[in-house]
Amino acid sequence: MSIPSTLDQPVTTPGNRIAQFLRNYYIYFVFVAVILGLSLANLDSYGLFERGNFLYKRNIINILRISAPLITLAGAFCLLMVSGYIDLSVGSAMSLSAVTYALLAINGVPFVLAFAITVVVGAGLGVINGFLVVRLKITPVIATLITLSFYKGIALLLVQDGVSAIKSGGGLKMPSWFNSYGREGVLLGLPMAFWIAVGVILVLVIAQNRTLLGKYAAATGGNPEAATLSGINTNRVVFLLYMIVGVAAALAGIARSSFMSLGDPLSGDGMELNCILVVLVGGTAFSGGEGRVLRSFIGALIIMALTVGMLTLVPAYFQTLVIGAALLTAAASNHLISRKESAS
Repeated sequence: MSIPSTLDQPVTTPGNRIAQFLRNYYIYFVFVAVILGLSLANLDSYGLFERGNFLYKRNIINILRISAPLITLAGAFCLLMVSGYIDLSVGSAMSLSAVTYALLAINGVPFVLAFAITVVVGAGLGVINGFLVVRLKITPVIATLITLSFYKGIALLLVQDGVSAIKSGGGLKMPSWFNSYGREGVLLGLPMAFWIAVGVILVLVIAQNRTLLGKYAAATGGNPEAATLSGINTNRVVFLLYMIVGVAAALAGIARSSFMSLGDPLSGDGMELNCILVVLVGGTAFSGGEGRVLRSFIGALIIMALTVGMLTLVPAYFQTLVIGAALLTAAASNHLISRKESAS
């Protein structure tokens, strides 16, 4: 009979436990600190926040409306990066979806059909990305840079010459229901688009924690060769994740289009950078194998709170610097915690 050696057992030290706790929950402390800081700031002299209070109910509802597209994308983008892949075309896919939705609506297509067609279009865009990466073996960065330009070009072509977006005018008018999803629709006091975004996050949290998709995504990102040898069809996993990101981009485009009351072919510009920042702040490893959808959701709320809050607290030319510094601090803290845990 062999006696197990104590050397084979993992050593748990107080420092290790503290590092693990901070690594798992630091994002929530950052979120509370950001909200607390903005709520304590003197906003009375600014017109953006009603009654000068960041946490006033109507202000929160407006922020959640603005945040819906990024929240919708955060979870899907997180899972894709956990698998070790990336999609730089997500902003252009969102713009093309927004234009598609507005174009269908202004031409009399009913809400349910316009919504469904736009979601199918988004899924198709994800399929194209998956095909380029999985089947043609093009590097994800190069493949999605190509489709970034391609999708944006299509979105611009769909808008008539002489106008900047698809909107009411020239004998055409947006239907009365067009604003209900992203601006006017409210359920239990909160915007409809926000509830849909939370629903997407909830589905993806369950998928990550309770289904093979989440386990296979982490295995693919952690060690793709070992995952393949263990019987995981990594190509299928990556292909499905790109399609999920495409669907999320379509929902984000619908929310943005409905909120703005038009289909802007540039409405998703910069969204790919925001998505990367969200998942990195949420603790997702850029190299893949590690990341949580729920923490990416909190990261999206942090970024949007900072973005909106800085509109009133910091001069325009300092806003990007302040937000970047806050994000750098959060990402660096996560990296240092991970290093300390590994060393322990």
